[in-house]
Amino acid sequence: MAPPSAAVSAPAPPPVDPLAQNLLVGFCGAPGSKAMGRMTGDLGAASRALRKQIESFPAVKPITPVVELIATTVHRSPGADGMYRSRCTDDTVREYLDAARALNGLLLLDIQPGRADFLPEVRAYEHWLREPDVGVALDPEWAVEPGVVPGRKFGRTTGAELDEVARYLGGLAQAHRLPAKIMVYHQVASKVVADEELLLAHPGVSPVKVVDGIGSAAAKKATWKTLMPTKPAHVRAGFKLFFDEDTRRDTPSWPRRKSSL
Repeated sequence: MAPPSAAVSAPAPPPVDPLAQNLLVGFCGAPGSKAMGRMTGDLGAASRALRKQIESFPAVKPITPVVELIATTVHRSPGADGMYRSRCTDDTVREYLDAARALNGLLLLDIQPGRADFLPEVRAYEHWLREPDVGVALDPEWAVEPGVVPGRKFGRTTGAELDEVARYLGGLAQAHRLPAKIMVYHQVASKVVADEELLLAHPGVSPVKVVDGIGSAAAKKATWKTLMPTKPAHVRAGFKLFFDEDTRRDTPSWPRRKSSL
C-alpha cells in the first residue's frame, strides 16, 4: 500500500491512432517559396484548394486534412553552425498550425536536416510536438554526411535513426496523453533508407512511409514497387504528387521541392 502522502497517478490511456480509420491528404509548403508546394502564400486560399482536392476523393474512408510545413529547410551554404539548414520561427509554426486547425486537420513539421541529425532537429520543436495535432515528416534525402553539400548527391538515413525519432515521439505522446504522433518519412530511392527493418513499432507513434520523387505515372508506380517491399509491417504507406513537375517530361527527378502529401 502506498503511504497516505504518496500520489498515485492513473496509467496513461492508449494513444488514439489518427490513422486507424482515416486517410491523410495534404499540401506542403513554406512561407515565401512557391517551389516548396501549394501550402504557401495565402494559407486561406491554399486551404480552400485543399478542401476542394479532398472532395474529389472517393468516399471510401474519412479524410483528415494535413498541412505540411517545411520547418527545417536545407541550404547549399553552411550557415553559422555549419549544418546547412535553418529552422523556421515560432510565428511561422503558429500560422501553419492555425491553418491546420481551421481545417480540423493535422500539422506536420517537415525536417530537411542538412548535416544535422534528425533527432535533435525534431527535439527543437518539442513545445509544438506537445500539441495533440502536430507530427513530423522526415526528409532523409536531405540528410547528408560531413563534407557533403546538400543537393550534390542524395542524403540518407537508417532504420535505427528513424527508430530513435519514433521512440522519442511515442514517449512524448504517452507522457502527455496525446493522440499517437504521425511520423512520416519520405523515400525517393532505395539507398536513401538503409536497414529499414530497424524501425520498430512503438506505442504512441504512427509511422508512414511516403514514396517521393518527380516522374510520370509509370515511373512513380515503378518506384512504389521498388520501395514498398522493405516497408516494415507496422508502417503505413503513402505517396507524394507534384502537380506541376510530374507533368513535365523535361523535369529532372532530383533535386526537387514538394507539392502534396
